[in-house]
Amino acid sequence: MSEAALPTLLVLGAEPPPRLGGLTGRVRIQFADATTLAAQLPSADVLLVWDFASHAVRSAWPGDGPRPRWVHTASAGVDHLLSPELAASDTVVTNARGIFDQPIAEYVAGLVLAMAKDLPGTWRLQGHHEWRHRETQRVARNHACVIGAGPIGLAIARTLEALGITTAVVGRTPRPGVRGADDLGPLVAAADWVISAAPLTDATRGMFDARFFGLMRPSARFVNIGRGPLVVEADLVEALEKRWIAGAALDVFEEEPLPPGSPLWDTPGLLVSPHMSGDTIGWRDDLATQFVEMYERWEAGEPLPNVVDKERGYVRGA
Repeated sequence: MSEAALPTLLVLGAEPPPRLGGLTGRVRIQFADATTLAAQLPSADVLLVWDFASHAVRSAWPGDGPRPRWVHTASAGVDHLLSPELAASDTVVTNARGIFDQPIAEYVAGLVLAMAKDLPGTWRLQGHHEWRHRETQRVARNHACVIGAGPIGLAIARTLEALGITTAVVGRTPRPGVRGADDLGPLVAAADWVISAAPLTDATRGMFDARFFGLMRPSARFVNIGRGPLVVEADLVEALEKRWIAGAALDVFEEEPLPPGSPLWDTPGLLVSPHMSGDTIGWRDDLATQFVEMYERWEAGEPLPNVVDKERGYVRGA
């Protein structure tokens, strides 16, 4: 088959580029950035959003001409690309479900242990050559509430359970092993650890606000590895400064990178990490391998996994 007759795969790029050697000779690969994406969309059969931090798709999708039949994002969240026009189209959208579940669960477990055992305090004291004995918190027999019943939330629950933490998972609707939204308030009020793993939708944006933090126990801690805009950051700062809650850890933020002047850097009891909870050594290769396998299914006319419900903003059943 001549190159002109090959399907066109458009990659919204980021460095390093994906390793797609398995598609050599089967697809014509072109690269785009935020400035060229709109002009290149009409000629693409498939769009791979490799730059998962970019919002270029939302602004470039509306316009004249045909659009790719399939869009895949190398991320779990899809809020950065779902414009109203894309949501209303016949284009299939898929995500990288399955790649980040266990790495994020391990990261959350690490945060829980670090806060319970005051590892940041130990590191600070070591830097001052100061020997200060303290007592730390036991996590076994604690209670956790994980908000978000997708694969990431369920992996977090399994990992916390392995530490002896009794864990309840809350989703949009109840199902076996998952509590419904009506149970959220009482579960949060009883939890030692509240973990946000929810998708970002119109219904969840800003859900972690002053009222929510007011439900938590003064000894409880909050962790967000979901999406930054889930949290009203000013309300979290106030909750920590006024000791409404004992501590928090954020891996995602309303604005990324977090500006140097953000008050979050210096908020007492807050651990800040730069959106890295799912990024383990080799993760980019895992994402590329997943996409190549999905492309082979698409090429063969087989149903794709990880299809996003564009109305809800996440994969059904997640």
